[in-house]
Amino acid sequence: MDTATEKKKTTRKSRSKKPKYSKEQYLQWYELMFRIRKFEERALMMYGQQKIRGFCHVYIGQEAVAAGMESAIRREDAIVTAYRQHGTALGRGCDVNACMAELFGKETGIVKGKGGSMHFFSKEHRYFGGNGIVGAQIPIGTGIAFAEKYKGTDNLCVTMFGDGAARQGALHESFNMAMAWKLPVLYIVENNGYAMGTSVKRTSNVTELYKMGLAYDMPSEAVDGMQPEAVHEAVSRAAEHIRAGNGPYFLEVQTYRYKGHSVSDPAKYRTKEEVQEYKDRDPIKITERTILDNKIATEDELKEIENKIKEEIKAAVKFAEESDYPDPSELYTDNYLQEDYPFIKD
Repeated sequence: MDTATEKKKTTRKSRSKKPKYSKEQYLQWYELMFRIRKFEERALMMYGQQKIRGFCHVYIGQEAVAAGMESAIRREDAIVTAYRQHGTALGRGCDVNACMAELFGKETGIVKGKGGSMHFFSKEHRYFGGNGIVGAQIPIGTGIAFAEKYKGTDNLCVTMFGDGAARQGALHESFNMAMAWKLPVLYIVENNGYAMGTSVKRTSNVTELYKMGLAYDMPSEAVDGMQPEAVHEAVSRAAEHIRAGNGPYFLEVQTYRYKGHSVSDPAKYRTKEEVQEYKDRDPIKITERTILDNKIATEDELKEIENKIKEEIKAAVKFAEESDYPDPSELYTDNYLQEDYPFIKD
């Protein structure tokens, strides 16, 4: 039997196992992943029509990370991440209309049209970005965790970054402080294999990135990021460890982006075979198959979810198109300004 055939048989066998989670949970995962996928597909379309400008990094292929993570943490917990973060924001419950309007640069956007694709933010949803500087969110998340410990809560801060940011010095400083002070922080590296266009294998001596945490005696493990179940279970273990006062935890979530680094990246540095291998593991299709094969829900029920989301995304685009751009007078509103800075003149 050839390897491909054996792999297919193994996949079918794994789907036929009795599901571990409730119907409600599977449908929640499916709905969120489908919402993220359709939002991102429409964002790409709108970018092609030049209705969205600037940088735009989509989450297509990585939806299981947001879905599995959200079902394992609380709404009171904080999340901070980098760009390629539309899906994470939607997982937090951020409004679809406001997220789409932000991409359009409109005043009804989640940060009033001033942030764009890379800088979503919502205090209400405990979502602290959306940060454009590679690795800069790692100290921020560590600081948020410090604040939670200082205030005596049992909340944690999920601090997410990509495999490229894993080579930043700020990561090591943060890991050291977090372990020394036993901070309630869950570090997650979304390892999609490529920092922009350069593979992990070409840029890091340590290719199993979870091992970086072990150098600080931090509990660390690798996770299949193409399955919401696997992400959910790993994040649940980590959250339990952290809430017990044991300090930080590090997860390497092994995932894959089906599109380029950004909309301007044709991603020619990857082989068609590699991309196809991961598309065969599409988290949405696999979850749909699990639901149907195990009779968790019917095709009609899934279709109802899909139709609802398609209308939701259509309405979000309409909302964004009909919203106004920010007034020029708002340029400095909500921006930090030191009145006595020596170079500011009347």
